[in-house]
Amino acid sequence: MFKRGDVFDNPVTGERATILLGTRETRGERLVVEVDLRGTGFGFPLHLHPTIHERWKVLSGRVGVIIKDDISVADPGDVVEIPPGIPHRFWNAGICEAKILIDIRPAKRYEGLVRNMIGLAQDGKTDATGMPNLLQLAAIVMEFKDVIRFLSPPRLVQSLLFPLLSPVAGMRGYRGSYSEYVFRSPAARVQPQGSGPLFERL
Repeated sequence: MFKRGDVFDNPVTGERATILLGTRETRGERLVVEVDLRGTGFGFPLHLHPTIHERWKVLSGRVGVIIKDDISVADPGDVVEIPPGIPHRFWNAGICEAKILIDIRPAKRYEGLVRNMIGLAQDGKTDATGMPNLLQLAAIVMEFKDVIRFLSPPRLVQSLLFPLLSPVAGMRGYRGSYSEYVFRSPAARVQPQGSGPLFERL
């Protein structure tokens, strides 16, 4: 499980995530992570979470945000609330590195998704947007359909096509989750700074 001080790098999206409060400490109920968006760094393509609530706080730089159909730029100190079921995404909208604090609840299943997506990116198995090929995506979406729903391909296409593609993906050796990614060691271990409660930082 994610532990306080773990650092994970996604070489494709430009994200460097430092765990401030891990799923190990919260028994999967919560995850607080500080994400550095290096260069043109970005998060997942437009997506929603059926049951997860996210809260973002921009710590430095400028962060582009899409919430539903609204596009905006968040500056340091800005806080964004994302209830379950709301489409969203973020990216570095400035010329310097941006830093964002993300609070996710609940986080147990979310961790499995993120670990797999980072592992695929680290192993060169995604495209330039950090997404895997269609068969691998079908396997992941079916495995983590309680966690995430991507808006592309369109939802109707996914609901009709992915259940058909998932068995084919399995026959081709694709899986929705890989133990080598779920248990892969972090890129580094650090001692997170700050002594105040995390609620104060958010």
